[in-house]
Order: sequence, then structure tokens, then C-alpha cells
Amino acid sequence: MTQNFFQTFILLLLVTDPFGNVPLFVNSLAKVAPARRWRVVVRECAIAFCVLLLFMFFGRHFLAAMQLSEVALRIGGSVILFLIAMRMVFPQPANGGDEMAGEPFIVPLAIPALAGPSALATVLLFSSHEMRDVMVHVGALTAVALVWLAVFLSAERLQRALGPQVMTAFERLMGLILTAMAVEMLLAGIRAFLKSL
Repeated sequence: MTQNFFQTFILLLLVTDPFGNVPLFVNSLAKVAPARRWRVVVRECAIAFCVLLLFMFFGRHFLAAMQLSEVALRIGGSVILFLIAMRMVFPQPANGGDEMAGEPFIVPLAIPALAGPSALATVLLFSSHEMRDVMVHVGALTAVALVWLAVFLSAERLQRALGPQVMTAFERLMGLILTAMAVEMLLAGIRAFLKSL
């Protein structure tokens, strides 16, 4: 159970990539009054948490409605995770138009920065009928949301203290770990498919 919690926690942390999103949060909150910034961060993290929680609980119903098998979702999810990991290891230059004119609301911080397509696809994999598994996954998501809060509430200080080069190096390391997890998920999906033949 502990291993399952740790694996879920690490996977969600890598997929939501709070450290890689630090520059986006700093830029988006640049024109927000300093006294309101912490409220905006808490609100956006709460919205992302609720969206991911909804997908986690209703994932199986979504799969049934779309007539998708868990094996197909696992293999498809692993491909998406692999592509995300490649972007983390080989980042693209950012556009200059990311800065918002007013206070951000839902977009782009809650969605898609935290609860993006990759995170939604990942929590769909965690849908389970077992109450113990559900509690582990909800606990891991809650722990990840606390990490979001800690990182984004100190985003400006982090960016100043570490500098862009250290932040980029850390994101590439996270991308490398996510690549290995994506390959492992792909192999597990292929094994499950072969057993179903």
C-alpha cells in the first residue's frame, strides 16, 4: 500500500510538473496585487484538485460510456506520458505572449497547467472499485496538491533563489524519471493485452 501511494504520488507530481510551471505562475500573477496572490494560488490549486478528483471517481463510467478498455487507456496514457517526458527533457522555447492582462481564473493555471490532458488521462487510470485503492489515490492526489501550494506560494522566491538554469535542470531530471515510468506503463499494458488474447 505504501509503495502504491508513493508510485501514485510521484507519477502525479511528475505529470502536473509544479516546478516546471513556476515561470507560468510568476508571469500570470505579475499584475495581481501582492496581497491577493496567495488567494489566487489557493483558488487555482483547489479548482485543479477538484477537476482531477472528479475524473478519478468517474473515470470508469467515462470509460464505459466511451467503450474503452483499461488496456487501451493504459497504453494510450503511456504514449502521452512519454511525449510529455520528451518535452520536459527537450523543452521548447516559450512564447512571449503568456502574460495575462488581469487576474487569472481557471485558465491557464488550474487548467491546463495543473489539470491538463495528461493529468486527466493519468487519473483516469486510477479509477478503481477497491475502496483501499481509492483512498490511496485520493491521499496521493491530496499530497500532490499540498506540494502545488508549497511550490506556487513561494514561486517568486524559488525562481530568484535557484535561477532559470537550475529550474530547467530539475525539470529535465523529472522528465527522465517520467520517461522510465511511461515505458514501464507501456510494457504493463502490452503484457495485459497479450494475456487477454
